Amino acid sequence: MISRDQALDLFRSDDLIGIGMEADAVRRRLHPEGVVSYIIDRNINYTNFCTEYCSFCAFYRPMGHAEGYVLPHEAIFEKIQETIDLGGTGILMQGGLHPDLKIEWYEDLLRAIKRRFTIHCHCFSAPEITNIAAVSGISIRDTLARLRDAGLDSLPGGGAEILDDGVRHRISRLKCSTNEWIETHRTAHALGMRTTATMMFGCGETLEQRMNHFEIVRQIQEDTGGFTAFIPWTFQRENTSLGRFIKEEATAVEYLQTLAISRIYLDNILNIQSSWVTPGLKTCQLGLRFGGNDVGSIMIEENVVSAAGAHHRATEEELRRMIRDAGFVPKQRDTLYRTYFLN
Repeated sequence: MISRDQALDLFRSDDLIGIGMEADAVRRRLHPEGVVSYIIDRNINYTNFCTEYCSFCAFYRPMGHAEGYVLPHEAIFEKIQETIDLGGTGILMQGGLHPDLKIEWYEDLLRAIKRRFTIHCHCFSAPEITNIAAVSGISIRDTLARLRDAGLDSLPGGGAEILDDGVRHRISRLKCSTNEWIETHRTAHALGMRTTATMMFGCGETLEQRMNHFEIVRQIQEDTGGFTAFIPWTFQRENTSLGRFIKEEATAVEYLQTLAISRIYLDNILNIQSSWVTPGLKTCQLGLRFGGNDVGSIMIEENVVSAAGAHHRATEEELRRMIRDAGFVPKQRDTLYRTYFLN
């Protein structure tokens, strides 16, 4: 385990190859079998109505907007069936923060899904959980417990962006605070649910603020062991209001450096995902030698990041070929990173 100051020194270093080699050594220690995993699942965005107006988001629509929607159950069921037909094992269901959807709406949806399908429900980021709790007049713990009992299996790490309230006030001042994100994930872990941790970087944060994020994630994992993976990605500026103030997106070099440092610093989290959705397939492939041991999903459907300007696509065979060409064995996994029963 390296210290905060040592991690900051790595961020300030121009020895990209050396940092990558150090991260690769950690990856080999944690994953000596040489397997890189991926998942077949689907992002289902059940609503794009949202009251938070985050400056980095091009997906949301304000209440009453003509382009706003709440998907009916049947449309969600169709998307799930298509996912299963493609060999999918899970759904990642997230949406905007809707002021009128109380917890009963989410419970009814989860129960209806579980009655019809055998599928893992990896749903509702921390901002959604805090919003459901607020509009329903109940605690975060009661919200999570009721959703778990209705069929929620695990939580995605979305809504983290940078876990520093100075950054959050600048880019998403109406969204949940750092402490609320922490409370949501710690509570989920206490209730027996696993979650992921994410980071969206390149939105004008300092290296110290990036390290604040890393420290929070590492401490939660030290205390609970509840994170299955850490997933960093880069801010996409193209269609966002924040993009007017961020003149240059994070480069591939910066992505690989941050990915590698996350692997080194977060050595208590087993899985680090090398993303292709924002940096592209070639950078993702390089990331497998910079600490990554997973490449995420084939993304049957993705609406949020693509709305902001990301246009990369990949099939299962493309991901498997990319993994093989990097010198690894591709294996399909489930949402909880279990690969032992999959080919």
